[in-house]
Amino acid sequence: MKTLFIYMIVITTLISCNSKESVPIKLNVDTCEFCKMTISNGKFGAELITKKGRNYKFDDVACMIQFAKSNTVVPYDAFYVNDYLKDNTLIPAETAHFINGEKISSPMRGNFAAFSSVNEQMEFKKKLEAKTMTWSEVYDAYK
Repeated sequence: MKTLFIYMIVITTLISCNSKESVPIKLNVDTCEFCKMTISNGKFGAELITKKGRNYKFDDVACMIQFAKSNTVVPYDAFYVNDYLKDNTLIPAETAHFINGEKISSPMRGNFAAFSSVNEQMEFKKKLEAKTMTWSEVYDAYK
């Protein structure tokens, strides 16, 4: 019975290590993997998950992209970004609707905001005098 219990703990641990799910960012506790600043704004955080299931957290989409492009050794599985309107809520970057503009003041001046719906994107595009972008365009904005 004791062996079965230990076996179950090992299996559970291995499964949890390979999770492809985002892990909530702990505001004012977690630090950005790229710039090393404390992540304090729930509108702009981001998270990258490797193929092995490791989570890297960032204070700005710009930091996440620069980290991904500078670290070509680790294969990535997923990118998440904070929904601008839902404080500290991560959404898949591939399905997010982005805007970019000078009136968006993100921590590292990436000046991107992500939304879970097109309607929200369009509303804030007008309010913040920004341009709309796709995840591919945001990712390609950094060389």
